[in-house]
Amino acid sequence: MTQTNILEQYGPRDTMEYDVVVVGGGPAGLSAAIRLKQLAADKGREVSVCVLEKGGELGAHILSGAIMDPRALTELIPNWKELGAPLHTEVTEDRILFLTESKAIRTPNFMLPACFENHGNYIISLASVVRWLGQQAEALGVEIFPGFPAAEILYNDDGAVQGVATGNLGIKRDGQPGPAFQLGMELHAKYTLFAEGSRGHLGQQLMAKYDLNQGKDPQSYGIGIKELWEVDPSKHQPGLVIHTTGWPLDSKTYGGSFLYHLENNQVMVGYVVGLNYQNPYLSPYEEFQRYKTHAEIRTFFEGGKRISYGARAITAGGSQSLPKLVFPGGALIGCDAGFLNMSRIKGSHTAIKSGMLAAGAAFDALAAQRQHDALTAFPAAFEASWLHEELHVARNVKPWLSKGLYLGSVMTGIDQIVFRGKAPWTLRHTHADHECLKPAAECKEIAYPKPDGKLTFDKMSSVFISNTNHAEDQPIHLTLKNPGVSTDVNLASYAGPEARYCPAGVYEFVKSENGADCLQINAQNCLHCKTCDIKDPTQNIVWVTPEGGGGPNYPNM
Repeated sequence: MTQTNILEQYGPRDTMEYDVVVVGGGPAGLSAAIRLKQLAADKGREVSVCVLEKGGELGAHILSGAIMDPRALTELIPNWKELGAPLHTEVTEDRILFLTESKAIRTPNFMLPACFENHGNYIISLASVVRWLGQQAEALGVEIFPGFPAAEILYNDDGAVQGVATGNLGIKRDGQPGPAFQLGMELHAKYTLFAEGSRGHLGQQLMAKYDLNQGKDPQSYGIGIKELWEVDPSKHQPGLVIHTTGWPLDSKTYGGSFLYHLENNQVMVGYVVGLNYQNPYLSPYEEFQRYKTHAEIRTFFEGGKRISYGARAITAGGSQSLPKLVFPGGALIGCDAGFLNMSRIKGSHTAIKSGMLAAGAAFDALAAQRQHDALTAFPAAFEASWLHEELHVARNVKPWLSKGLYLGSVMTGIDQIVFRGKAPWTLRHTHADHECLKPAAECKEIAYPKPDGKLTFDKMSSVFISNTNHAEDQPIHLTLKNPGVSTDVNLASYAGPEARYCPAGVYEFVKSENGADCLQINAQNCLHCKTCDIKDPTQNIVWVTPEGGGGPNYPNM
């Protein structure tokens, strides 16, 4: 049964009216909501603000390294320390290591560009920070609805965004309403801010409808895979930050690791692989597991216990890939637009600042009794802000590193140390990530070691500790434009890369009863990382929102 048929039979949907609806309860969305309420209080006005979050609770789907630059948070909430923000572990030491299979070569700190320095920054659980931001937002009167994903964009007769509709509940696998069926709700707003995170489902639709990417470089992404460990106290060094490049990836593939010591004998470890990699046999998950076996790295984890696991795509194209930020009735903020600073491997402070800037533009528009037009003051404010300057300085780092480890490292050093990010040129991204995959016949198969269950693990045991769950009988939210393409093209030409780039074992090629190859989609395993939506070479896979509350449930990632 189609959505139109459902509405004809069960509609109309209930409607709620707000001044501003924010789609996504991450750092960008919550900061925008907080700033709107702050401005309203300062001016003695009433502004109604609602935040929709697809996770079962705030922070449930939040995953990041993370080291936070507190600059934007201090602008948003100057007394965050007194209010108990969970920024507890200040960075005490930076190490940058180049790994070979048997050695670790440390880069002297005096040779590091300023973007790699973390003095004054904090090692955090971004999920914990988001939950704290949610408390601040609710205290200001923001209405927050976790477990309600925005599934559909609503438009008025003029073609402007009028708001969003939440997904229906209780739809069975066959698309028919089940006994617990509940129709979604419409949320109308004068302005709608989209803060879905990297590769936002609705953000992609908005970019297509309003041609927001016209004149922009193709967006570039990475996949970040992360584990949280409790380690031997004798090996714990609160505030230690380690980043590595090199092994186990080949020199043509962009990627590297992070290892952060936070409080309570906990260590965050993760690996990022640029999704413009070429070899379809590469598995980012297996590269991460192999990385942990390096002699310089494994010593931190021997005798420890893995607590949690997760993965998430990272929007890393930089300023040359930023879409047009506004359209009639709303704006894109945070990683939905792509504000992450790749050179610093930081996106939380940029997300917060982007949310604040959009909130300022929306508040002024509301004060002028405007609605459903383009918030042109937002991009103007961005271009005049420190955020624009920071991203401009970083603009060439990802393009250089994508040219290979050795040339990229040298040229990044020249760009950031000699030119201080102000070289008189801007490098371009010329291909989308899915266009970079080569046919399997042109590539060498990669043999990965079997997991030992102590330091390295298989995908299914990892998914288990991500607390991922989806209702079994709901429609599969990983949709195929043409089911035959999976075997006729992806398997035949690219050796079925979806079985390797997915970090959760969602995609498997199996034999049907008649012996034919077919793609099996284990949607219940999905971590909502969006890698498949990005890297599928034929762009045949489209990620859509599952039933509310489904997905991972990260306690402190």
